[in-house]
Amino acid sequence: METARYALVQRLLHWLIALLVLALLGVGMIFAFMGFDGIQQTFGKGGANVLYTYHKTFGILVLGLMVLRLGFRLILGAPPYRAPLTGLELAASRAVHGLLYAALLVMPVLGWLATAAADYPVQFFDMRLPGLIGKDKALGETLFALHSLVGWLILGLVVVHVAGALRHTLVKHDSVMARMSLFR
Repeated sequence: METARYALVQRLLHWLIALLVLALLGVGMIFAFMGFDGIQQTFGKGGANVLYTYHKTFGILVLGLMVLRLGFRLILGAPPYRAPLTGLELAASRAVHGLLYAALLVMPVLGWLATAAADYPVQFFDMRLPGLIGKDKALGETLFALHSLVGWLILGLVVVHVAGALRHTLVKHDSVMARMSLFR
């Protein structure tokens, strides 16, 4: 039986966003655990600037790709599950996917606003983007804290998402994983 799959553009966006998010979470953890001073001591001022610039750049890129992904999801929908899911599996799948979509849209917006409020440049590669809000140090700290909190939420959701995919592949041996696979 042929497995119903997402459209190629949806699958490509899924995996591109997944790679970017994993890289962003890794760099975000470096920021969280080392702090600004630790990053500058370890990587030097130039290295720290590169890390921050590309963290912002790839965050903005994730925002744009997520908007595209959401648009394609609304236009193209999702393929049906060939092997029916239990009610609990379906509810868990919808909850995790919905929260991931929301968090991956909210996260870069929080980062953008926090950066602007803290009076740092909002960068996309070498371009400086508008800050969207004015300088407010206290608001910037709050927004950075929320940005970090959503990062931990995304990490948890990714772990649950991957665990679910592995369960379907290794335990249930069904075709759920093939829906998003780039390969047969």
